[in-house]
Amino acid sequence: MLRRQALALGSLLLGACTLGGWTVFRTKQNPPLLLSARDDSDGKHFAVGYRLDGKQVFATQVGQRCHDIINHPDLPLALFVARRPGTESYLLDMRDGRLLQTITSLPNRHFYGHAVIHKGGGWLYATENDTTDPGRGLLGVYRFIDERLVHSGELSTHGVGPHQVSWMPDGETLVVANGGIRTEAESRVEMNLNAMQPSLVLMRRDGTLLSKETLSQPMNSIRHLAIASDGTVVSGQQFMGDAQASAELLAIKRPGEPFVAFPLAENQLQAMNHYSASVAIHNDLRLVALSAPRGNRFFIWNLDSGKVRLDAPLADCAGIGAVENGFVVTSGQGRCRFYDCRQDQITATPLELPAGLWDNHLHIA
Repeated sequence: MLRRQALALGSLLLGACTLGGWTVFRTKQNPPLLLSARDDSDGKHFAVGYRLDGKQVFATQVGQRCHDIINHPDLPLALFVARRPGTESYLLDMRDGRLLQTITSLPNRHFYGHAVIHKGGGWLYATENDTTDPGRGLLGVYRFIDERLVHSGELSTHGVGPHQVSWMPDGETLVVANGGIRTEAESRVEMNLNAMQPSLVLMRRDGTLLSKETLSQPMNSIRHLAIASDGTVVSGQQFMGDAQASAELLAIKRPGEPFVAFPLAENQLQAMNHYSASVAIHNDLRLVALSAPRGNRFFIWNLDSGKVRLDAPLADCAGIGAVENGFVVTSGQGRCRFYDCRQDQITATPLELPAGLWDNHLHIA
């Protein structure tokens, strides 16, 4: 894409919103910063920041591979969270990529790849594993003191193998995707595939359990979350069962309703190859998007009707972000793309960002 086309795309991203884990704030003085974890061709790990026109702001080498990223609501700080079973997460200055702090998990704990910061800016909650009782889900509780994170306690996630944690719209209620899989320290080997316990949990910040729900297939690991402004929760799954079985890889919990499978066509489920990576909701357009990298497919549906809006091939599609007029999607192998969803016919435009080697998540601050 020509530079003038990239700049034209940037003009589409004016406004502010929080959608599916992305925070977008765009002004002429403060263009959006795309944050992600990437590897290089030698397998080295980096925490990176790019503008949407392709300009690199930083690429900071880190010791362990990271997964998701969150930014502080008031300070120019971003936390790159270790991928399971990593033990180091990295607090960076978003302005230049300086590594400010390496947060090391406590003994007999490791990170699960996701975290959230409270809207007040004082507290952080990270999904963690208790390796003395493998799979026992925890939220590590950390406090910001002098712009550094200090471990202050932990809460039960009321489940096994927690992966992503998110906020409900009230900013006080936590949603946890308990993947249901037990793993030991320094391992990604599943220990309990015949006795998995995935669950979707809503809980208060003090640890009080509000609800705990499951899907119909116990081998369907609940992994990633997107929360709509009306309180609708959407989750993406990874199925650990028989290769020939059909699995509910997208599920939804509407306000006041039970947690159920999102209505998908069988051919769409088969195309996902039992694996979803990222899920995002576009509030204004009432759309939900999902990447299925093992099936090399990218999907968009109407959030209310379930009608498919896009079913497109995209090699090793990874992170998804909702922006004003559609979605931005990264790839582990190919080009990053912007999908314009304003018309009946969704159109894709390549972005001038580095191709390939992007992790499954990204964040715009």
